[in-house]
Amino acid sequence: MKRIAITAFVSALGLMLATQTAGQAPPAKPKPAAGTAKSGTATVRSVYDRALLKPALLSAKAPETFDVKFVTTKGDFTIAVTRAWAPLGADRFYNLVRHHFYDGAAFFRVLPGFVVQFGISPHPAVSSAWTNANIKDDSVAQSNKKGYITFATGGPNTRTTQVFINLADNARLDPMGFSPFGQVADGMSVIESLYGGYGEGAPSGAGPKQDVIESRGKAYLDADFPKLDSIKSATLVGATAGAAPVKKPAAAAGTKPVAKPAGAVPQKQ
Repeated sequence: MKRIAITAFVSALGLMLATQTAGQAPPAKPKPAAGTAKSGTATVRSVYDRALLKPALLSAKAPETFDVKFVTTKGDFTIAVTRAWAPLGADRFYNLVRHHFYDGAAFFRVLPGFVVQFGISPHPAVSSAWTNANIKDDSVAQSNKKGYITFATGGPNTRTTQVFINLADNARLDPMGFSPFGQVADGMSVIESLYGGYGEGAPSGAGPKQDVIESRGKAYLDADFPKLDSIKSATLVGATAGAAPVKKPAAAAGTKPVAKPAGAVPQKQ
């Protein structure tokens, strides 16, 4: 279960290990089944990569640097990952992307000036498989600056699949153990335009309940939160070990981060 509450609880989203070795080609993306349905935000496949049901087998080591392109209902953005920043987190993210875990997932928690959070599968069977697939914490090598992506946690060593992108410089998350593993290389304006009208998740706000997303999947969000934006696809677009780090995304001129309560942190239930 994963819920972001306005409390002093430490919360974070997790990365999952993948099945294949670094030298293998990414698995073929499953073809949509004849019964694929169109949701209120994006077409969601009724099938998924069956390897996602066996988290322990997904253990490929990620390249030293790689990029992931997200195609969403609001446009595209690219995440550039640097493995040295948080090796365990980068490996988990790499394997999840290779097996299309994030395809169809919603941006279920969007708090302007703070974070955008996602990483719960639209398929309940997949969510169930990853509930206890925790990885150990990485040391914090980079600060949670605007545009940096980090796993959420429910406490020490509880990262699984949920991640968040910082919408402001959130350095106060650093001493809590939130370790960024990459940053937005392109499309920050798309991320900042994601629908955030539902606010904080329940019970602190009117947003969706993380445990219900896990148990009911996309059907719950389509019925009760139809305005949420979602991910059409997340795919590897580069895995060059020697690639130079991308430049830090520049903040828009004259803009200031929206202040958030001192206790608000990314939390998974």
